[in-house]
Amino acid sequence: MPVINEYNQPIGAALTDWQPCPTPPRKVLTGRSCRLEPLAAAHFDALYDAWAQAEDGRDWTYLAVARPASRQACRAWLTTLTASEDPLFFTVVDRAQAQAVGTVALMRLSPANGVAEIGWVNWSRAMRRSRLGTEAISLLLGYLFDTLGYRRCEWKCDSLNAPSREAASRLGFHYEDTFRQAVVTKGRNSDTSWFAIVNPDWPALRAAYDAWLADENIDADGGQRRALSEFMPR
Repeated sequence: MPVINEYNQPIGAALTDWQPCPTPPRKVLTGRSCRLEPLAAAHFDALYDAWAQAEDGRDWTYLAVARPASRQACRAWLTTLTASEDPLFFTVVDRAQAQAVGTVALMRLSPANGVAEIGWVNWSRAMRRSRLGTEAISLLLGYLFDTLGYRRCEWKCDSLNAPSREAASRLGFHYEDTFRQAVVTKGRNSDTSWFAIVNPDWPALRAAYDAWLADENIDADGGQRRALSEFMPR
């Protein structure tokens, strides 16, 4: 319920203990199956090889850049990303293979408001049908909410990007709205769909992630025994 101020106007509830959050520092985040490491030159060749496993560039359609055409071009592009503070890029490292297999970023950081976005999700084919992607997102959410005290984490995607929209919903992000003609990407219009998790949502979602990622829920081939949706709060 809104609070009514002295002018008889409805206003939001006071955040009496609120303090601005820290800007996320570069830090290694470790899970059961993957590790998130700040993007570095040591990852470049493995990332190029992982992304090159795909037969074409369809995984890059909704990203702001095209798939690098050569190893040299990939190194040059990734070099520019390592210097970025916002977006802050992480490499997903498959712990079993000790291999870089994808990237993701924290971006549009607003420490004063406790808001951040997970974006630049760029999984390689090596991450498919595994728990790597889900655990990577879980690690970032835990870092934001549990370690840094953020209030809100956003997920945005092209409204036509069905896999990203489905991933956001599966991961527990709530659809909020679609902003029409929000950006121009690669010379074409992009309407942007907004999803978010806020900190009151997180404890139940954390429990669902932990249950899904537990070793007893993963079969001998690395597949899930029960879907994440079965653990999600109702």
